[in-house]
Amino acid sequence: MFAAIGIFALLGYLIGSVNFAVLVAKKHGVDILKEGSGNPGATNVKRVLGKGPGNLVFALDVLKGFIGAGLPYLLLRINPNDPFIKEIFFVVCVAGFVGTLLGHCFSCFLKFKGGKGVASTIGGLLVLLPVPILIGATLWGLVFLLSRYVSLASIILGVSLPLSCWLLPHFTSLKFGQSEFWFAAAIAGFNVWTHRSNIGRLLSGTENRFAKKA
Repeated sequence: MFAAIGIFALLGYLIGSVNFAVLVAKKHGVDILKEGSGNPGATNVKRVLGKGPGNLVFALDVLKGFIGAGLPYLLLRINPNDPFIKEIFFVVCVAGFVGTLLGHCFSCFLKFKGGKGVASTIGGLLVLLPVPILIGATLWGLVFLLSRYVSLASIILGVSLPLSCWLLPHFTSLKFGQSEFWFAAAIAGFNVWTHRSNIGRLLSGTENRFAKKA
């Protein structure tokens, strides 16, 4: 088990370290680390280069998170009827996801700099917590439409994950164990931490927002 956790965490880190924001921007003749906010993520690419390149980076980052968390499904065989094996398998998938997220945020190819990991988080959670992340993505869209702040929408998405794991069993047939809840809580905490500078700008009223187009 520990060997599998280490292997998939390392594979995830290497996958996550490939920064598509830098690669896509470079193809357009732009060093995204020196433009806009300087953050190598989909939001900054969209702000600097427009909707097309920004959406492409977002989709590739989602795919990156999906692959990092889902790689054990491709390489390992499990007995889906054994609860203990399923629990271990979930931990291995989480290791792959965490490795991918760390690689995205602290890329070994960018001197341990990177994006904030929102898109990669969405991709990984589509494998690990599909219903909570779909709820979170819906909230993201609503908050963004109302506020035009990507950072605020992303923070709300993160915080909604443990809340969904806690509330959904009370109103639906879905069940989440302690491991899923605390995993979601850890993701929410990490999401808030990576947006700490944005939170400061939101409180001071200096955060960048996307203007509504006519």
